[in-house]
Amino acid sequence: MKWPSKWMSAVLAVIAVAALLAVPLPASVNLTTKIATVISIERPAAVVFDYVTTPAHWPEWHPSSLSVTGAIGHSLNVGEQVTEEFRVAGRRGSVLWTVAVRDRPHKWVIVGAIDGKPAGTVSYALTPVASGTRFEREFVYRAPTLWFALVNVLFVRTRIQQESEEAVARLKKALERMP
Repeated sequence: MKWPSKWMSAVLAVIAVAALLAVPLPASVNLTTKIATVISIERPAAVVFDYVTTPAHWPEWHPSSLSVTGAIGHSLNVGEQVTEEFRVAGRRGSVLWTVAVRDRPHKWVIVGAIDGKPAGTVSYALTPVASGTRFEREFVYRAPTLWFALVNVLFVRTRIQQESEEAVARLKKALERMP
């Protein structure tokens, strides 16, 4: 049985759109998302810094962090790496984090890679204030495809923002409970 040409055209159009959505975006197309969360923590900046930059603590306060392996028992220095198993916006995976910046107790930046491809950057900025520390966490990631960009706008970004807000609230609670 021969398909009518309009059906064949529709099927081909759907395949073409799906293929275009899956094509990796060139580096010149900058579809990045920035998730920023800020909280005040009643602890000195050095205490907050040492805690958040020690990967063994990540699963204690960040709901997306399932486990971390590597040199996890100390505050990481520039160049050190750890592997984190995560569940972000319902997606499970593994990311290799490399410390790119360390200015204790003010700034710390890690750069992630999944299967050798860029997976985002997490930055912590800590500012001493009268009540303790103003902690800013920023997660920046790039849409690798148009499909991801669309799904990100519709669903992913909101979930990551919620997870990030929960994370800093849990961080505050964990640090302020410490003796």
